[in-house]
Amino acid sequence: MQTTLASTVHFQGDSLHAGLPVQVSVCPAPAGHGIVFERIDLCLPAHRRRIRVEPAALIESRLCTQIGNEAGVTVSTIEHLMAALSGCGVHNARVLVDGPELPILDGSAHPFAQGFLAAGLRPLNVPLEVIRILAPVEVRMGDAWARIEPADRLSISVEIDFTDAAIGRQSKNLELCNGAFVRELADSRTFCRMSEVQVMQANGLALGGGLHNAVVVDGARILNPGGLRHSDEPVRHKMLDVMGDLAVAGAPVLGRYLGYKAGHTLTGRLLRALMTTPASYERVTLSPEQAHDLPGAGVSMHDLLAPAA
Repeated sequence: MQTTLASTVHFQGDSLHAGLPVQVSVCPAPAGHGIVFERIDLCLPAHRRRIRVEPAALIESRLCTQIGNEAGVTVSTIEHLMAALSGCGVHNARVLVDGPELPILDGSAHPFAQGFLAAGLRPLNVPLEVIRILAPVEVRMGDAWARIEPADRLSISVEIDFTDAAIGRQSKNLELCNGAFVRELADSRTFCRMSEVQVMQANGLALGGGLHNAVVVDGARILNPGGLRHSDEPVRHKMLDVMGDLAVAGAPVLGRYLGYKAGHTLTGRLLRALMTTPASYERVTLSPEQAHDLPGAGVSMHDLLAPAA
């Protein structure tokens, strides 16, 4: 069954790249609405300010997930909010934002998930359609690759490999059902090198970034005073990003995602490759029994507060 939020949830914080204050309101929406962003700061007709979340709306970006419409209106850094919506089982929502970029908050999806779970969900008496993977699809860039293949439920397997001793080589595999996202991934923060922060800020990017909203590494050192939230927080955050990027499909995905050194660009290309290969997937309506294994099925605030394994 499709769901929406029981009430509107508000968020406020600075954008990562511009460092400017941004307000976001995530509002309930009717069945079949999907997730739609609206730039309320623009003096345009309402329909030209709206961007429906779907693969056709993706704008390729290395640093974040960005979407846009035919009017040239864009919204960027949507991946953490999208991951939280997917992980909490929200299928329909209006996202009102007063700028071109969402707030980075603490660099994770935790604040978004906390807000959604506190508001609660409202079931809508309409069956839920999902995308079921029928055949493998894979994309590559150099030695990096991303692949999706058939499976009965969503699972994500990611491997990263960094020269920085503080990160190194990490891998993790999770079945994303029954609260696993909010327990295992939601609080994992984005991460970067101190040298990258300095270069980006010198070029007018990451102006809102710092130790309060990212894990910053310098060789073997974690510069954040509190250290890591998990010993493998970087790979967990990569999985969080995958969750948000897959949510751009516009419906829950039943399949196994595998990625090696994959980022937003590769996962976006994978989605487009999937959607342009009709034999690789089908859209099906789930029975209540099948829906029990979706990421947001049965999720509660208790899952968010439970310690990760």
